[in-house]
Amino acid sequence: MFRLEDEQDGDEINIVPMIDVVFSVLAFFIIASLFLSRTDGIDIKLPQATTTQTQPNNPITVTIDRNRNIFINGDGVEIAQVQARIVGLKTATANQLVIVRADTAVEHGTVIAVMDELRQIKNVQLAISTRKSGNN
Repeated sequence: MFRLEDEQDGDEINIVPMIDVVFSVLAFFIIASLFLSRTDGIDIKLPQATTTQTQPNNPITVTIDRNRNIFINGDGVEIAQVQARIVGLKTATANQLVIVRADTAVEHGTVIAVMDELRQIKNVQLAISTRKSGNN
């Protein structure tokens, strides 16, 4: 009994296409992870400070752009709605961290007005977002 060469070749499994697919998926996830930086999509220029510290936790971010528009976690709100929105977003933890991000062009009084609204909420810790000196 003779075997044909074509019949013997059919018993092999070619894994090269599978390796190509796995490599492509791996490359996609590596490249995608490079773009996972924290941005709210709101164009502001943060003030500089040499004592900047990174805050852990899951903070709520209140952003004030140069036109005095207020955003909570990227959603636009009026100053009268700030307290209600923060209370709705607060977690059950003892102290909820709220980070205020204000453009350098925003008047001091506007930032104080927003912070005053935030200070009236129980169990809220306030932080002001800055960028390290020397970073542009």
